[in-house]
Amino acid sequence: MGAVIWSIPSPDISQFELGPLTIHIYALCLIAGMVVAWLIGSRRWMARGGLAETFETIVLVAVPSGIVGARIYHVLTHGEDYFGPGRDPLSALYIWQGGIAIFGSLIGGAVGAWIAARKLGARMPAFADALAPGLIIAQGIGRLGNWFNQELFGGPDDGPLGLEIDPAHRPSGYEHVATFQPTFLYEMVWNLSGGVVLLWIDRRFRLGFGRVFALYMVIYGSGRFFIEAIRTDVSYYLGPLRTNQVTALLVALAGVAIFLVSARRWPGREQWVERRGAGGPDFEAASDPIEALDAE
Repeated sequence: MGAVIWSIPSPDISQFELGPLTIHIYALCLIAGMVVAWLIGSRRWMARGGLAETFETIVLVAVPSGIVGARIYHVLTHGEDYFGPGRDPLSALYIWQGGIAIFGSLIGGAVGAWIAARKLGARMPAFADALAPGLIIAQGIGRLGNWFNQELFGGPDDGPLGLEIDPAHRPSGYEHVATFQPTFLYEMVWNLSGGVVLLWIDRRFRLGFGRVFALYMVIYGSGRFFIEAIRTDVSYYLGPLRTNQVTALLVALAGVAIFLVSARRWPGREQWVERRGAGGPDFEAASDPIEALDAE
């Protein structure tokens, strides 16, 4: 009885109707996170001397490329759902049916952001540093969507933080388990705390040349590594580790390497973040911004 009294209830709904439209609460959580990341990142970019329109343009390119990357990563790591006997390969394109992965979105978004930043004459490491705190906070907000969907939870947990899961959402083999570990809550708290830590560290030490983003990689990757280990959703394995654990570990290790190399080769902070912004070289005088960057 104590476990029932103190367990965490799951929401009764995951979507609602608005006229002819079906609104998914998970999507609203993602949008809310994007708005928060945009506001924090834009403010930090402008504080470094960048222009708001440059930040907006890079983000508007990064978001769709991130969605594409998220879908590609999901399909590659869940290939049996889309390819093979009785499967429809075209369903790999049906992103509206669900199935995206945060690590894929980071890769795809980074590629899109790099292309846009280079074209606009903006420093990509500085952009990544401006975005990093808001990004991990956005990821924390997005985890609320998993709560509404009753998905991606951990193993059985009859303690005070046990998350109630309806029978229809319980995985095979756990049909008679009522409460599970609330991994959405673990990751949400970890990410929100990580965002606060990044903001404090950057204000205290004035990091530059991608080091804030490198710390983001370390914080997010390490937290995801341990949280992923207790989830019960279906996953491929590489040895004893889930594929997302391996990716998370690589992300964290890469963050450590980037931080150390950056700190050694480029101590301090960039004097300017884009050529058209405050403190930047004469961007308008250059016939081509890419040529101007290469010539520096």
